[in-house]
Amino acid sequence: MANDNRGKATPFLTDVATLRARARQQMDAGAVTANYGADPKVVVEVLNAALATEIVCVLRYKRHYYMAQGIASESVKNEFAEHAAEEQEHADRIAQRIVQLGGEPDLNPDTLTKRSHSEYKPGTSLEDMLREDLVAERIAVESYREIVEWLHGKDPTSKRMMEDILAVEEEHAEDIQSLLAGMHHCIGRNRRHLRIARSPTRRPRGIIGFPALAGFPARPHRYRGCTGFDGGIEAARGMPRRLSS
Repeated sequence: MANDNRGKATPFLTDVATLRARARQQMDAGAVTANYGADPKVVVEVLNAALATEIVCVLRYKRHYYMAQGIASESVKNEFAEHAAEEQEHADRIAQRIVQLGGEPDLNPDTLTKRSHSEYKPGTSLEDMLREDLVAERIAVESYREIVEWLHGKDPTSKRMMEDILAVEEEHAEDIQSLLAGMHHCIGRNRRHLRIARSPTRRPRGIIGFPALAGFPARPHRYRGCTGFDGGIEAARGMPRRLSS
């Protein structure tokens, strides 16, 4: 005879009657129910710090987007703009979660940078900008990992949200590190070409972006460095564009 489990509570779930009774108690608590495993006020405080971090990142990437004009191609500017947009999406998600937990998003500009995990460092050159972005992303990655671990077993919804955000921050860090590595590679190649051009035993060829040397007119230089980067990225890093044959 088959076991008849009708009317019995599911082993891993509180019985329906109790769940219904709890749901009607403390209605003003919203999404925070009796079995919420953390202190909502503490979680809100932690999320507000993450919110400040994201807003500072938005502002930094926006500045870099505008300041890159004239020294960077559209491909690098678009990278800054894309990162800024994604950081804004993160800020929106965190703010919405704070409200769900009965808190208020702290957008006070007077204390924003003090509460942010990362600093607002504008940078003075394209390389400085990328370095400051990389430092900020690495700080966010480390702090968000700690938040994810802390939320484990306490608030699964906030934990999943921070895991999603963490994954994007890791991608940002990888993107910026690749840009910096490519920039250094291009600069090294360009310096070698410049030394060859200055050699008295070789006729200077001239390099796009540099004046002709030793009285010879500049001529288009078919740059063959920066493998793995397109011409726009090369130009954005202050290097000569690759020319088609």
